[in-house]
Amino acid sequence: MLKLLQGLLGIALFMVLPAYAAENVINGYESHEYEFDWYYEVDKQSAWQVNLNARVAAIEEVFGGQLGVYLQNLASGEAYSWRADEPWYLASLVKVPVAAQVLAERQAGTLSLDERLTLARSDYVDGAGPVNWHDPGASITLRFLLEQMITVSDNTASDMLINRVGLDEVNARARAMVAASGGHPEALGPISKLVGVRQGVYGQLHPDARSLDGLDFMALREHSVNQRPAALARTLGVSRNAFEQPDYDHAFDAYAATGENGGTLRAFGDVLASLHHGGMADLNAEQRQLLLAVMARTRSGEKRLKQGMGSTFHFAHKTGTQHRRSCDAGLASRVGAESAPWVIVVCSRGPLALSAHERAMASIGEALRESGALAGP
Repeated sequence: MLKLLQGLLGIALFMVLPAYAAENVINGYESHEYEFDWYYEVDKQSAWQVNLNARVAAIEEVFGGQLGVYLQNLASGEAYSWRADEPWYLASLVKVPVAAQVLAERQAGTLSLDERLTLARSDYVDGAGPVNWHDPGASITLRFLLEQMITVSDNTASDMLINRVGLDEVNARARAMVAASGGHPEALGPISKLVGVRQGVYGQLHPDARSLDGLDFMALREHSVNQRPAALARTLGVSRNAFEQPDYDHAFDAYAATGENGGTLRAFGDVLASLHHGGMADLNAEQRQLLLAVMARTRSGEKRLKQGMGSTFHFAHKTGTQHRRSCDAGLASRVGAESAPWVIVVCSRGPLALSAHERAMASIGEALRESGALAGP
């Protein structure tokens, strides 16, 4: 009985940190902390949160893996967390800070979206998107690359943009976006290029794989997951006995454990929140609204959160998909509303089939709508 009472007291805890207004310089960017706190603890006394807990638990059981959910009402500050403070592999969600850095440099006048980059053979990365349909030597605008990176998660477009603005600058931008929302930048792991993900994963099998390039990984992807280690051994000219992991599953788990392109869902929620409230002088409302408009045109993930939330909600979002892992995250608002008051971040890990992840996320979207989590201001 005592343990039950302690548990009830624990989940009923509702804490608000001291309110204050201040300005700081974090990672070279000006950051503002506001007169209200973005870090309300999870309020399990709220009827919708109790309802949502039960729904998420049931969805997770059917899913057969693990789900992470972070929700924050940007009008009231109230937040909901289901494994949101655990480390998660964020996959292509990290492309949002890439886009933000591009637009910050646009604001500074150091680049134009009409600027063109030349596609080199070394730029190709496997994955979705139309940039790979172009021949080497093609001249492509930053505007097109930005659109494809966000709306269809084009990896080649992402790496070309990272090459243009700098990986260190992208990482500093991501940390500054977390800090601008009053969060903890250290809760977001380092962002890498997308070809670096492949080098990191296959490098867990054999260190020589870190010297391969995008075209090599495109060739490896032509094989089924179970056959990729054997194909890698042939590519490297080594024996499978020299591999440090038994299979691709273990290699990806080992890579994800490094924290690269990972972080807590709460920290990524802070990244998204900064697109709503600002807080960085070098990323003004015009640039933030441009990015949100592109995110609203996202065509990947139609069977994820959007399907469950239904047509009543507008969702400017970014998806992420990798081996046994998927994410969907963005700013949601009721259609016709003037603001976007909810940050939603959902990630999953477990089954191999992508369809299982998408069904679980659609169910989460439905649970958010039906529990009352997306009600109020």
